[in-house]
Amino acid sequence: MKISIRSEQLILDVERALYFPERRVLVISDLHLGKAAHFRKAGIAIPDQVAQKDLQRLSHLLDHYQPHTLVINGDMFHSDWNEEIAEFGRWKESWREIRFILVKGNHDRQHETVYKDMRIEVFEPSFQMEPFCFVHDAKNSFSDLYPISGHLHPGVLISNKVKQRLRLPCFYFGEKYAILPAFSHFTGLKLIQPTASDRVFAITPQQIISI
Repeated sequence: MKISIRSEQLILDVERALYFPERRVLVISDLHLGKAAHFRKAGIAIPDQVAQKDLQRLSHLLDHYQPHTLVINGDMFHSDWNEEIAEFGRWKESWREIRFILVKGNHDRQHETVYKDMRIEVFEPSFQMEPFCFVHDAKNSFSDLYPISGHLHPGVLISNKVKQRLRLPCFYFGEKYAILPAFSHFTGLKLIQPTASDRVFAITPQQIISI
Protein backbone atom coordinates (compact mmCIF):
# COMPACT_ATOMS: atom_id res chain seq x y z
CA MET A 1 0.00 0.00 0.00
CA LYS A 2 1.28 3.44 -0.96
CA ILE A 3 0.83 6.33 1.48
CA SER A 4 2.25 9.83 1.91
CA ILE A 5 3.90 10.98 5.16
CA ARG A 6 5.52 14.40 5.50
CA SER A 7 5.11 14.84 1.71
CA GLU A 8 7.10 11.67 0.99
CA GLN A 9 5.72 8.58 -0.74
CA LEU A 10 6.12 5.37 1.26
CA ILE A 11 5.16 1.75 0.71
CA LEU A 12 3.70 -0.36 3.52
CA ASP A 13 4.43 -4.02 2.88
CA VAL A 14 2.32 -6.90 4.16
CA GLU A 15 5.55 -8.49 5.41
CA ARG A 16 5.69 -5.77 8.08
CA ALA A 17 8.20 -3.55 6.33
CA LEU A 18 8.33 0.09 5.26
CA TYR A 19 9.95 1.14 1.99
CA PHE A 20 11.12 4.55 0.75
CA PRO A 21 11.18 4.04 -3.04
CA GLU A 22 12.86 7.34 -3.98
CA ARG A 23 15.69 6.70 -1.51
CA ARG A 24 15.74 2.89 -1.92
CA VAL A 25 15.67 2.42 1.85
CA LEU A 26 13.90 -0.57 3.42
CA VAL A 27 12.99 -0.39 7.12
CA ILE A 28 11.99 -3.12 9.55
CA SER A 29 11.82 -3.21 13.34
CA ASP A 30 12.05 -5.82 16.09
CA LEU A 31 13.62 -8.72 14.22
CA HIS A 32 14.47 -10.43 17.53
CA LEU A 33 16.84 -13.01 16.06
CA GLY A 34 18.01 -15.45 18.71
CA LYS A 35 14.77 -15.30 20.69
CA ALA A 36 13.64 -18.82 19.81
CA ALA A 37 17.09 -20.25 20.59
CA HIS A 38 17.08 -18.32 23.87
CA PHE A 39 13.81 -20.00 24.85
CA ARG A 40 15.05 -23.44 23.78
CA LYS A 41 18.13 -22.96 25.95
CA ALA A 42 15.76 -22.37 28.87
CA GLY A 43 14.03 -25.68 28.15
CA ILE A 44 11.00 -24.27 26.32
CA ALA A 45 10.20 -26.17 23.13
CA ILE A 46 10.22 -23.58 20.34
CA PRO A 47 10.65 -24.77 16.72
CA ASP A 48 14.08 -23.98 15.31
CA GLN A 49 12.50 -22.84 12.01
CA VAL A 50 11.30 -19.54 13.51
CA ALA A 51 14.46 -17.57 12.71
CA GLN A 52 14.87 -19.30 9.34
CA LYS A 53 11.38 -18.25 8.25
CA ASP A 54 12.00 -14.65 9.30
CA LEU A 55 15.24 -14.56 7.29
CA GLN A 56 13.43 -16.08 4.31
CA ARG A 57 10.84 -13.30 4.51
CA LEU A 58 13.60 -10.71 4.73
CA SER A 59 15.37 -12.26 1.73
CA HIS A 60 12.14 -11.98 -0.25
CA LEU A 61 11.85 -8.29 0.62
CA LEU A 62 15.45 -7.58 -0.38
CA ASP A 63 14.96 -9.44 -3.66
CA HIS A 64 11.72 -7.60 -4.37
CA TYR A 65 12.74 -4.02 -3.56
CA GLN A 66 16.49 -4.19 -4.27
CA PRO A 67 17.24 -1.47 -1.65
CA HIS A 68 20.56 0.30 -1.23
CA THR A 69 20.06 0.39 2.56
CA LEU A 70 18.32 -1.78 5.15
CA VAL A 71 17.48 -0.04 8.44
CA ILE A 72 16.73 -2.36 11.36
CA ASN A 73 14.97 -0.10 13.82
CA GLY A 74 15.98 -1.81 17.06
CA ASP A 75 16.02 -5.27 18.61
CA MET A 76 17.82 -7.00 15.78
CA PHE A 77 19.14 -9.61 18.23
CA HIS A 78 17.08 -10.70 21.21
CA SER A 79 19.65 -12.05 23.64
CA ASP A 80 23.22 -13.19 24.16
CA TRP A 81 25.14 -14.84 21.34
CA ASN A 82 23.62 -18.09 20.08
CA GLU A 83 23.43 -20.13 16.89
CA GLU A 84 20.62 -18.07 15.37
CA ILE A 85 22.82 -14.97 15.52
CA ALA A 86 25.65 -16.91 13.90
CA GLU A 87 23.19 -18.03 11.22
CA PHE A 88 22.29 -14.40 10.55
CA GLY A 89 25.98 -13.62 10.03
CA ARG A 90 26.22 -16.36 7.39
CA TRP A 91 22.95 -15.22 5.77
CA LYS A 92 24.17 -11.64 5.54
CA GLU A 93 27.13 -12.66 3.36
CA SER A 94 24.65 -13.00 0.49
CA TRP A 95 23.79 -9.29 0.75
CA ARG A 96 27.20 -7.64 0.87
CA GLU A 97 26.12 -4.88 -1.57
CA ILE A 98 23.45 -3.60 0.85
CA ARG A 99 24.24 -1.13 3.61
CA PHE A 100 22.98 -2.51 6.95
CA ILE A 101 22.09 0.01 9.66
CA LEU A 102 21.04 -0.90 13.18
CA VAL A 103 19.34 1.60 15.47
CA LYS A 104 20.07 0.09 18.86
CA GLY A 105 17.10 -1.18 20.86
CA ASN A 106 16.74 -2.40 24.42
CA HIS A 107 17.59 -5.98 23.42
CA ASP A 108 20.67 -5.12 21.34
CA ARG A 109 23.41 -6.03 23.81
CA GLN A 110 26.01 -7.75 21.67
CA HIS A 111 29.62 -6.64 21.96
CA GLU A 112 30.51 -3.96 19.42
CA THR A 113 32.89 -6.38 17.67
CA VAL A 114 29.90 -8.55 16.68
CA TYR A 115 28.35 -5.69 14.71
CA LYS A 116 31.71 -4.63 13.31
CA ASP A 117 32.56 -8.14 12.10
CA MET A 118 29.16 -8.34 10.37
CA ARG A 119 29.67 -4.89 8.78
CA ILE A 120 26.60 -3.43 10.49
CA GLU A 121 26.60 0.32 11.16
CA VAL A 122 25.24 1.04 14.63
CA PHE A 123 23.42 4.25 15.59
CA GLU A 124 22.27 5.19 19.08
CA PRO A 125 19.77 6.55 19.93
CA SER A 126 18.66 7.42 16.39
CA PHE A 127 19.48 7.44 12.69
CA GLN A 128 18.41 10.60 10.89
CA MET A 129 17.06 10.79 7.36
CA GLU A 130 15.31 14.14 7.01
CA PRO A 131 12.45 14.79 7.56
CA PHE A 132 12.45 11.54 9.55
CA CYS A 133 14.50 10.01 12.31
CA PHE A 134 14.50 6.33 13.21
CA VAL A 135 14.52 5.58 16.92
CA HIS A 136 13.60 2.33 18.64
CA ASP A 137 11.40 3.94 21.28
CA ALA A 138 9.68 7.20 20.35
CA LYS A 139 9.90 8.55 23.89
CA ASN A 140 13.71 8.59 23.47
CA SER A 141 13.54 10.94 20.50
CA PHE A 142 14.81 14.47 21.11
CA SER A 143 14.90 15.55 17.47
CA ASP A 144 12.72 18.02 15.59
CA LEU A 145 12.42 15.37 12.88
CA TYR A 146 9.41 13.04 12.68
CA PRO A 147 10.27 9.90 14.72
CA ILE A 148 9.60 6.46 13.25
CA SER A 149 9.86 3.95 16.08
CA GLY A 150 9.26 0.30 16.96
CA HIS A 151 9.54 -1.39 20.34
CA LEU A 152 5.82 -1.64 21.20
CA HIS A 153 4.81 -4.32 18.63
CA PRO A 154 1.59 -2.39 17.90
CA GLY A 155 -1.68 -4.14 17.17
CA VAL A 156 -5.35 -3.34 16.70
CA LEU A 157 -8.57 -5.16 17.50
CA ILE A 158 -11.05 -5.35 14.62
CA SER A 159 -14.31 -7.16 13.99
CA ASN A 160 -15.29 -8.92 10.77
CA LYS A 161 -18.74 -9.37 9.20
CA VAL A 162 -19.60 -12.35 11.40
CA LYS A 163 -18.64 -10.40 14.52
CA GLN A 164 -15.39 -12.26 15.10
CA ARG A 165 -12.78 -10.13 16.83
CA LEU A 166 -9.27 -10.28 15.42
CA ARG A 167 -5.99 -8.99 16.84
CA LEU A 168 -3.78 -7.83 13.99
CA PRO A 169 -0.35 -6.17 13.85
CA CYS A 170 -0.41 -2.67 12.43
CA PHE A 171 1.44 0.40 11.26
CA TYR A 172 0.65 3.49 13.31
CA PHE A 173 1.17 7.09 12.15
CA GLY A 174 0.27 9.75 14.67
CA GLU A 175 0.79 13.49 14.69
CA LYS A 176 3.97 13.27 16.78
CA TYR A 177 5.48 9.89 15.81
CA ALA A 178 5.00 6.58 13.97
CA ILE A 179 5.30 3.01 15.23
CA LEU A 180 6.29 0.10 13.01
CA PRO A 181 5.01 -3.45 13.54
CA ALA A 182 7.38 -6.09 14.84
CA PHE A 183 8.93 -7.89 11.88
CA SER A 184 9.25 -11.22 13.67
CA HIS A 185 6.10 -13.31 13.96
CA PHE A 186 7.46 -14.63 17.27
CA THR A 187 6.35 -11.57 19.23
CA GLY A 188 3.24 -10.44 21.07
CA LEU A 189 1.03 -7.46 20.30
CA LYS A 190 0.32 -4.34 22.32
CA LEU A 191 -3.11 -3.02 21.40
CA ILE A 192 -3.11 0.69 20.65
CA GLN A 193 -5.94 3.19 21.12
CA PRO A 194 -5.77 5.52 18.10
CA THR A 195 -7.49 8.89 17.99
CA ALA A 196 -9.56 10.16 15.10
CA SER A 197 -6.59 12.03 13.63
CA ASP A 198 -4.24 9.02 13.69
CA ARG A 199 -3.65 6.84 10.65
CA VAL A 200 -3.61 3.11 11.37
CA PHE A 201 -3.06 0.30 8.87
CA ALA A 202 -3.83 -3.26 9.96
CA ILE A 203 -1.84 -6.15 8.46
CA THR A 204 -3.66 -9.28 7.35
CA PRO A 205 -1.92 -12.26 5.70
CA GLN A 206 -3.03 -10.98 2.28
CA GLN A 207 -3.24 -7.18 2.45
CA ILE A 208 -2.88 -3.90 4.32
CA ILE A 209 -6.18 -2.40 5.53
CA SER A 210 -6.69 1.25 6.45
CA ILE A 211 -8.59 1.41 9.76
